[in-house]
Amino acid sequence: MRLPPAIINNTEEVLREILRFTGPADGTLSRYFREHPKLGSRERGVVAEAVYGLLRNKAVYTSFAESGNGPTMRRMTLLGLADAVGVESLGGLTEEETEWLKHVMQIDRTLLPSLLRSNLPEWLFDKLVARDGEATALELAHAVNQPAPLDLRVNALKATREEVITSLAEAPILCEPTPYAPLGIRVIKKPALQNLPLFKNGSIEVQDEGSQLLSQVVGAKRGEMVVDFCAGAGGKTLSLGAAMRNTGRLYAFDISDKRLAKLKPRLARSGLSNVHPVLIAHENDAKVKRLAGKIDRVLVDAPCSGLGTLRRNPDVKWRQTPQSLVELNEKQASILAGAARLVKAGGRLVYATCSILDEENEAIVASFLASRDDFVLIPMSEVLAEQKIDLKMGDYLKLSPAQHHTDGFFAAVLERKK
Repeated sequence: MRLPPAIINNTEEVLREILRFTGPADGTLSRYFREHPKLGSRERGVVAEAVYGLLRNKAVYTSFAESGNGPTMRRMTLLGLADAVGVESLGGLTEEETEWLKHVMQIDRTLLPSLLRSNLPEWLFDKLVARDGEATALELAHAVNQPAPLDLRVNALKATREEVITSLAEAPILCEPTPYAPLGIRVIKKPALQNLPLFKNGSIEVQDEGSQLLSQVVGAKRGEMVVDFCAGAGGKTLSLGAAMRNTGRLYAFDISDKRLAKLKPRLARSGLSNVHPVLIAHENDAKVKRLAGKIDRVLVDAPCSGLGTLRRNPDVKWRQTPQSLVELNEKQASILAGAARLVKAGGRLVYATCSILDEENEAIVASFLASRDDFVLIPMSEVLAEQKIDLKMGDYLKLSPAQHHTDGFFAAVLERKK
């Protein structure tokens, strides 16, 4: 069944705004859909898929759009739509446009130059090639340019993984256990979950397997005092609270009231009563200082470039710059230093990002350890063994979309000397 010609105009309109890169693509899409309530769910799905397809393949499609006739933005839009639904499904094309689309969509992309094939900005591709070599950089680029699967975390307070898999199969929703995270489930397609009883009663939460592993690395135990220092909307907070079996005290700190507000309905569903959301002004807030030296475990999921999440947020690679990284590095070092004050003797501090770049990861940890002789690095291989997670790592947790099929995550475990 062909899509109505109007879908081309809708896609072009929202794409024009998104390609200015003044804000996250998902926020721009959500606002556009609110402003155009007559668009049905199928049309919205197609527009969103076309936009994300184009953002993933922007370098190649910009090159392709230089051929053909007519306005460049229309050609870019058509390439995004052809990527999403195929040329045959598009209504309102001229004969010339149909022929041009069929031709460019058949081009063998393995013959294109490496930078173009990577669909990454030049500064980022060069950085990855310098570190890993061209073949590995291209492998990673290919992995981050695929759509992410839908991963769920089972709330162990309410159900077992086996019970949830059985219940999803009855829906029927195809799924399988995640290979590393013991409470993770990978859904084969992307069904609507909001109306499922499992979702409504808090038995499941949407959370990437990498994020679940990061929560496990914290090693939060019953009765402890734990802080999620950059809690955001609380995905990791909820998994930490469940790991603590709803005992002890878990503080969810964040500087954004809006993000903490998103945690509240999820918290209500989860059945957790040990979580205390706290709005702070900055990492040196008096609310932080009051807990200095009292906390067993602190998770710092630091603000970062987000380059490990490109499967979900492909616009990020076009919005980040080398200069924005420098500013982030300063913030990361400051937040880590602020959070370190909370940790008691013998307690643990976990520094993490969803970045694939060394300067946001190892470099921040090395700089911190060089300035603090009261903290020591615990090798990640030891931490994973403690948690009984069968994953080969050295000093750090370094999850890769290419190798582990998770988002790109980094984590280091630092222990305060007794």
